[in-house]
Amino acid sequence: MSNSTVAKRYALALFQLASEKQALPQVEEELRTVKEVVVNNPELTAFLKSPKLPNEKKKEVLKQAFGSASTYVLNTLMILVDRHREDQIADVADQFIALANDAKGVAEAKVYSVQPLTAEQAEALSASFAPQVGKQSLQIENIVDSNLLGGVKLRIGNRIFDGSLRGKLDRLERKLLG
Repeated sequence: MSNSTVAKRYALALFQLASEKQALPQVEEELRTVKEVVVNNPELTAFLKSPKLPNEKKKEVLKQAFGSASTYVLNTLMILVDRHREDQIADVADQFIALANDAKGVAEAKVYSVQPLTAEQAEALSASFAPQVGKQSLQIENIVDSNLLGGVKLRIGNRIFDGSLRGKLDRLERKLLG
């Protein structure tokens, strides 16, 4: 079974449990934190992947690191350790977040711009582009990129909307040369 299939199964089970217990927002936020910690700490990842360490030691470290998390999240982490799927923690979090976003009608978008977006600009982008991807709103992560020269570029899933000056110049160049 592929890793993404495994992560989807764990995420779906946790999603169903969190839905039943009306704890979706809390579990989603906790999983975002867990993912951030796991992704940004290569020492923790190496520790969890080590076959020399007993599972009990790994569980103890996870309980200390994420002791304030709900029992649903902690139990999921413990099951992943028991089943030697520690490397799937970030993938399970990603899959859970995707399920939660689908349930809320939200899509995650990366917006590249020359300057940081204001709240009004982010809201306008969300209102304009969410219907184009079949969602109610966008959860925007703004990335400042001075190479764009002007305008914005959006990435929603595997779709890219390029309204940047750099993109327009590149398209014009291709047209003139082609």
